[in-house]
Amino acid sequence: MRFVLFRKSLASIVFTAAGVLAAQSHIDVPPVAAGGGGDPRPEQYFQVQPPFDSGNFIKPGNSLTPAQRKARNAAWRHEIRRQLYVPDRLPALDAKVWSSFSPMPGVVADRVTYATADGMRVPAIVYRPDPKLLKPGQKLPGIVVVNGHGGDKFSWYAFYSGLLFAKAGAVAVTYDPIGEGERNAHRASRESPSPHDAAVDQPHWGQRLAGLMQVDVMQAVSYLRSLPQVDSARIGTVGYSMGAFVSGITGAIDMRIHAVLLSGGGTFDGPHEYFDTGKLPCQAPPYRALAVLGDRGPILYTLNAERGPMYVMNGDADTVMKMSDHPPAWFAATRERAARLMGTEDGLFTTVLYPGISHRTSWVNLDGMLWLNRQLHFAFWDEAGIRAAGTTHISEWIQKNNVEISKNYIREDREGGLDAVGTGFPGIPRADLMVLSEEEWKREQKQLLYESWAAEMQARNAAR
Repeated sequence: MRFVLFRKSLASIVFTAAGVLAAQSHIDVPPVAAGGGGDPRPEQYFQVQPPFDSGNFIKPGNSLTPAQRKARNAAWRHEIRRQLYVPDRLPALDAKVWSSFSPMPGVVADRVTYATADGMRVPAIVYRPDPKLLKPGQKLPGIVVVNGHGGDKFSWYAFYSGLLFAKAGAVAVTYDPIGEGERNAHRASRESPSPHDAAVDQPHWGQRLAGLMQVDVMQAVSYLRSLPQVDSARIGTVGYSMGAFVSGITGAIDMRIHAVLLSGGGTFDGPHEYFDTGKLPCQAPPYRALAVLGDRGPILYTLNAERGPMYVMNGDADTVMKMSDHPPAWFAATRERAARLMGTEDGLFTTVLYPGISHRTSWVNLDGMLWLNRQLHFAFWDEAGIRAAGTTHISEWIQKNNVEISKNYIREDREGGLDAVGTGFPGIPRADLMVLSEEEWKREQKQLLYESWAAEMQARNAAR
């Protein structure tokens, strides 16, 4: 008994020390200035910094006690949140359901707003099964759909996924990322360039932007957890392209998420490679800032493994993600480094690579739906039900239902070539997916628009 008590005391000391270290670094050391975007400058690339270059941070996981691994992982999580300006305590959710409609039999869609970082708000469409179909007290899984660059809740895959997940027996949150949809000054989708693509020459701009995107997802998780019909232990995220980048980092820092599926991404690579050298402020600067941790990819995968399962879906002909630089051997080597950090391969991500396939949202296909069901357990469809649900060829469905999509993405090797699970889903008119009327939107826009957020952040920087 004395030995057990000693072990508990030792663990408490380890956790306390880690907390003190994290708190001191938060107060005394400002986040690295990884730049706002645009052309990368040599000084924007950072080497691993103390304390992450020594001690338990660089030891193999099998040489650490469970308490030491947990303390190390907690310190990594704290530093990621600090570098990306994700608050230690999320803001009050302050969610509001403005109205509801039924886009198809058996599905209800709620028009919702909820609070995110920096006093901003997120408009979302939340799809759920018709309550009349539920058994008394029946619990449902929840899924957050995180869009790719230029995507929002109006994107075909967002509302198709919402309908699909609700029909399968889940609650799904689809929302507008900053600068898109109702968070766009023109209430527009797919503006090119997106407002948030502007390179602002301030030292932490991209980090703050990325942090806002992280909190958007985390607050969507909070919204799901606030619903009495959602099982808080069965919440997942699905992220596409830029959304895969965002979701992979969110999964590393938010232990409330059980399952994370990344499609068209999830390739967290090394110095001066894909994510370091891009020009998007929401990706390259924040990823460069995380270099203070050390080997970022394996660290992110390790933190996700402690949280729960992860599935990474890509096509080997994906030029958007430069998958030629991320062949199976790359995934195997990265997984091996993560296993060394963990001390085991148990719980590490699994991956699928489709030959001849490019950029697409593969979670709607049979592989994606079966994986999600194994992790989250849909309320209505089991594996047999998913297989019996039929499939819809997306390019044909888009043309038949007059659904908007970029010409570059209706290609058969991209989104148009998907055979998505489910049949008979409607194309939802854009007007139905607006959360706010024009009058309401004008009244609320200061808390919605990228321009409002950008002005506030620049004012804060000027005041420092």
